[in-house]
Amino acid sequence: MAEQPKTIAIVGGGLVGCLQACYLAKRGYTVNVYEKRSDMRKIDFVSDGISINLAMSTRAIEALKEVGLDQVVLEQTIRMKGRMIHELDGRCWDYPYGGKDDFIRSVGRQKLNEILLTAAEKYPKVKVHFEMKLQSCDLNRGHLTFLNKENEKVEDTSDLILGCDGAHSLVRREMIKYTRMDFSQAYIPHGYVEISMPARVTSVGTEFAMQQNYLHIWPRNEFMLIGLPNQDKSFTGTLFMSFERFDQLNTRKDALTFFKERFPDSVDLFGEEHLLSTFEKWKVSGLISVKCNPFHYKDRCALMGDAAHAVVPFYGQGMNCGMEDCLVFKDALDAHPDDMGLALEDFSRRRTADAHAICDLAMYNYIEMRSMVNSKLFLLRRKIDRFLHWLMPRTWIPLYSTVTFSRLPYSQCISNKAWQDKVVNRTLAGLSLAGGFLTLLSLLQLFRERLPLTVTVSYK
Repeated sequence: MAEQPKTIAIVGGGLVGCLQACYLAKRGYTVNVYEKRSDMRKIDFVSDGISINLAMSTRAIEALKEVGLDQVVLEQTIRMKGRMIHELDGRCWDYPYGGKDDFIRSVGRQKLNEILLTAAEKYPKVKVHFEMKLQSCDLNRGHLTFLNKENEKVEDTSDLILGCDGAHSLVRREMIKYTRMDFSQAYIPHGYVEISMPARVTSVGTEFAMQQNYLHIWPRNEFMLIGLPNQDKSFTGTLFMSFERFDQLNTRKDALTFFKERFPDSVDLFGEEHLLSTFEKWKVSGLISVKCNPFHYKDRCALMGDAAHAVVPFYGQGMNCGMEDCLVFKDALDAHPDDMGLALEDFSRRRTADAHAICDLAMYNYIEMRSMVNSKLFLLRRKIDRFLHWLMPRTWIPLYSTVTFSRLPYSQCISNKAWQDKVVNRTLAGLSLAGGFLTLLSLLQLFRERLPLTVTVSYK
């Protein structure tokens, strides 16, 4: 039986690292959080190459609720009840995510991180160390070496190391040396840039430039633009497109022509000059998907969040999945309270299949968001799903609802969708067969009615 750790080092003071510190401090552990960035609460804006907007749903809310942070966070969010689709000709139409009480929430990454940092530091046994960049770690000894802002070495030894240090995790890189880890990463050929949409100034104050309670999407098959609302009544627009297509926009004229041709209604919403000034300084960021297995090494180390399962952002589940890791890890600790080795092994077993599943779902949803929402067949299937859910609310729950508005394991969400597809396909095939049979009977009847006349004529 492995000994219970007395001190735990968390590498990475982002969303998952800070939330996990709260969970562990609540259990009585001494926790040191090491963050390579400076304290974001002391500067106005943090830009680290990742999107500042997040879509929060059930999994993250339930994880926050466990440490009493759900309400304070929800106060900083804006409800989004569905997608608002912007057609090329400027027409807009919407479809809801689910029932009237089903909505996701737009939240700023920095504000959320600040809340979690402050919450973690309220625990007497939690200490957050900023501007500490990991250099190396000896997992068997629990020894960590960092460089501080003065470029001096800082060393620490802990009983357990948790890697919450993102998609390019240094802890994961070290863990690969210690265990037979299956690891893969994939960059998709599309990148993204962000373009803010300022609040509209009116005679009575400021207001949103678009309807606020929607995730706005301009789907254009090979690329897309989305917009999420912020509490200051602005929107954060994000353009997803292939790097090759980005490279074709070399001048202000190129950029303006592109937006006027592909997203004509967005130009006035962004403001032409604001759009062009953003273009002149934008930097296209890449999108990576990471899978690995296992998530742990003995009783010495484990990976969580993007370090274990980075996903592309198109299902809005990266943060939700990472925060849910904290709940799953809690369940594993509850199941093995006296053996950290078994708890970490259990965490890996519970989480790897589901992490791989959401990675695959996120890839699929990019195709759905940028092109399939334009398909009449796809929209018909959505209507069928909503009707069957209304008819059998406990039995028939659409894929998006199980992923976003429940804590059903991601792998089971996929299994449930496969079963639904089988039912729908067989039903449609049966109806088609029945329709074909009825058509055949009708033709035979017509033929029978004309047969005597034909026979009579031929014999004459």
